[in-house]
Amino acid sequence: MTDQDGRIAVVTGGGRGLGRAIALGLADKGARVAVVARSEAQLDETAALAAPEQITPIVCDVSDPNAVKGMCERVDAELGTATILVNAAGVFGPISLIKDVDPLAWRDTIAINAIAPFFVCRELLGGMLDAGWGRIVNVSSAASLHPPGALNSAYGVSKVALNQFTRQLAAEVAGSGVAANVIHPGDVKTDMWAYIRERVKDLGPVANPYVQWAEWVEETGGDPPRKAVDLVLRLTSDAGGRSSGMFHWIDNPLQLPIQSWNAPAA
Repeated sequence: MTDQDGRIAVVTGGGRGLGRAIALGLADKGARVAVVARSEAQLDETAALAAPEQITPIVCDVSDPNAVKGMCERVDAELGTATILVNAAGVFGPISLIKDVDPLAWRDTIAINAIAPFFVCRELLGGMLDAGWGRIVNVSSAASLHPPGALNSAYGVSKVALNQFTRQLAAEVAGSGVAANVIHPGDVKTDMWAYIRERVKDLGPVANPYVQWAEWVEETGGDPPRKAVDLVLRLTSDAGGRSSGMFHWIDNPLQLPIQSWNAPAA
């Protein structure tokens, strides 16, 4: 893995879970990382785990375009041009049938999981193009590749949208030195896993697939978060530019990789 000395990275959702692990992994490789989340307390916890000069915590609601603009301007002023972006902020959203779902919660899931990455990419992309080098990793999910099922329409749709946005972005920046990819970080025992397990336990037979999934993750221990960190480090290295517009899986995942789409034509 190539060291990231001298590079500036932005990691959204860096206050906890995988986002925190990814931010610390980049910092460990020498990048100066702007860690973004809505919770100041969580950001302080992340910052305490690395050298002060490696982590800059920034409170920001990435679903607000004006807040994102201000966050990116601060990164540019205090750290320099960001050439690495990892969009790890995400929510599972409402676990409900479409006929019963809270429409505002459904909308907010799309906003956080699919529209917020667009906001951040749009603000930082110009600097990457001017630098002739950039790496964007959007954290997607295998749920975007599974056959549709009940209860998770908001989450599934949001991740499908994120996949397609990333492919559109990769097509636009082809040949520029900027690469954009999506990943499935594995089936990890995160706060999101705990939320799903708690939410589905009393929903009856319609929720059986989610009950079984939660139990499977519990029994296996889930995929180690370090595998997702290593994947991100590979994709944000110099060698990571060989791939763009693709869906990537961690090494040896518990869930067998699912076919996504073919590599773009040369």
